[in-house]
Parts: sequence; structure tokens; C-alpha cells
Amino acid sequence: MSPKIIKGNIHSDSRGTLYYNNDFDASQIKRIYFIENIDTDFIRGWQGHKIEQRWFSAVLGSFRISILPIVSFESSTQKVKPLIFELFSKQLDVLHTPGGYVTAIQALESNAKLLVMADYHLGEINDEYRFEVKSIK
Repeated sequence: MSPKIIKGNIHSDSRGTLYYNNDFDASQIKRIYFIENIDTDFIRGWQGHKIEQRWFSAVLGSFRISILPIVSFESSTQKVKPLIFELFSKQLDVLHTPGGYVTAIQALESNAKLLVMADYHLGEINDEYRFEVKSIK
């Protein structure tokens, strides 16, 4: 399984605007949290999981999320080109990242807020891997 965007939609009428994503199945979600980076220069990453999945959606502003498949969870020396996705709060797109990947997250606007959804409770399994941003190109 590869990372993919689950497209959202927008409907506007005289009452206002409705943002929706009828193709996103949230039945696997066990916890949610928000990420707000300190500024637009900071890149949060690389962090990921062998097993756990993540779903991301911009709720305020926009984000660039770089995703790498992990060839080795024991070594940070990877020679893989990242997949790059951008999420915008004006769309209710959801980015699905399956297990086996790490992400690097950068806010593209000040005060941007990213919703993160996970399929395991905190501490349910020991499945977190981190690499320095500069160590994976």
C-alpha cells in the first residue's frame, strides 16, 4: 500500500459552505491530535512507523508533507526520493500514510494546524522511528 490523497469536496449555497469527504473511512481511527509547527522554516521529521498508519488533514492553513518508504528501520542512510504532498484547509483532503513510511511535515503558512489521526492508542505498541531531517535526502 502506498501513501495517497483521499479527495474531499466543497458545497456552497446561500447558507454557507460545507466541506466534506465522503470517501474517507474513519473506522480504523483510535486517536487524534493536532500539530502546529513553531514557524514555516521548521520541518518536523523524519518520523514514522512499521505498522501504525496515519491520516493527515489541514484544518487551518496549509502543509507540505514529504513521505519516504523505509528501506531499513535500523539505518538513517536512505537513497530514496521522497513523495511530496500538499494539504490545504480550503479542501477536506485526507492524506493516508500506511505503515512502513516516515514523514517530514512543514507548515506553509504561519499558525497552520494539521489534524493527525492514528490507528493505535498511544503506547499500545512500540512502533515509533525517528531520523534527523538532514540524514535522509
